[in-house]
Amino acid sequence: MTSWIDDPAFAADKPFGPQTLPYGVVAEGVAVRVGDRALPLGPLAAAFDDDLRPLLTAPNLDALLAAGPAEWKRVRARVRELVTAGTAPEGAALVPVDTARMPFTVADYVDFYSSRDHAENVGRMFRPNAEPLLPNWTHLPVGYHGRAGTVYVSGTDIVRPHGQRAGEDGPVFGPSVRLDIEAEIGFVCGGAVAGRVSASAAPDHVFGLVTVNDWSARDIQAWEYVPLGPFLGKSFATSVGAWITPLEAFAAARVPVNASGKLLDYLVEDQPWGLDIAIEVVWNGTVVSRPPFRTMAYSFAQQLAHMTVNGATVRPGDLFASGTVSGPEKDQRGSFLELSWNGTEPVAVGGEKRTFLEDGDTVTITATAPGPDGSVVGLSEVTGTVVAAG
Repeated sequence: MTSWIDDPAFAADKPFGPQTLPYGVVAEGVAVRVGDRALPLGPLAAAFDDDLRPLLTAPNLDALLAAGPAEWKRVRARVRELVTAGTAPEGAALVPVDTARMPFTVADYVDFYSSRDHAENVGRMFRPNAEPLLPNWTHLPVGYHGRAGTVYVSGTDIVRPHGQRAGEDGPVFGPSVRLDIEAEIGFVCGGAVAGRVSASAAPDHVFGLVTVNDWSARDIQAWEYVPLGPFLGKSFATSVGAWITPLEAFAAARVPVNASGKLLDYLVEDQPWGLDIAIEVVWNGTVVSRPPFRTMAYSFAQQLAHMTVNGATVRPGDLFASGTVSGPEKDQRGSFLELSWNGTEPVAVGGEKRTFLEDGDTVTITATAPGPDGSVVGLSEVTGTVVAAG
């Protein structure tokens, strides 16, 4: 490849080469990530068709999300032409990526529970004398509605939450003492507002993917979740990567879903939308887990079909996450609840032993997928540091 971009990280064997081109928002506006730099697109708007220019000069990605799949394809094709040209287009200037901020307005947030290995691990811990999976799990992607207002961009500190937790003589109140992570993949929606989206139509409503850390206060969660499910133990913070990798970039990463049972017709895919994404979890500089996304039991297409089958709509800016990604091996578990087996098996983090997060701990989650012709497609990191409860 020849390109005017002189950055060794902008190469096909690197996560953010011309095969990836994720979108984000930096101080200068809407941008695309090229290697370890960002290319603002506003100054290049004249190089795009007239109807596309407003999408690139907007303050965030909201307008691009709403534009729909035909426009997403046109913008991506033109961006690729510009970044792989032999000479820089007029107005082009590379800037640091560290000014990236929340790239879109989160409309609604839904979190799923679609890893069989994760669900069985949790079931074995908390229901040791019963089947690890509840009867509905093999028939539908279990999920819950989260809180859009506490979805934060990567790099935002995470304040340890307060809440009720079980005590010897009833509930006690205070900061969580079992703060955890959940390594997930998130899907950012766009296109037309629609309800009852079929699995086959789901890709028309998914703009791209982000890494997600759905922070969890396990002690608060355990006390409060029966019978209505997650609430304060989840709603305090969800972190997402600052750059959205377009769904189109994952064409070479598609694999059949690791299905768990017989599905009703509306959940049956007419093409495979499982994704071969490799995730890495780093705790205070130590790699503690490598969860494999390809083992998930439900695809994003099935999740979106289920999310809208009752008539609920999907709209631009909606975000839904896969649920914790865990594999069959211990070093593939995507939460510290599992890695420490509910606190009974401490994890080696550097020279220390840990079970759950302590103040000052930093967690970074990254992910990659196979791209065309042996290239690598990247999802930008999501990182957060725990700070003491206020």
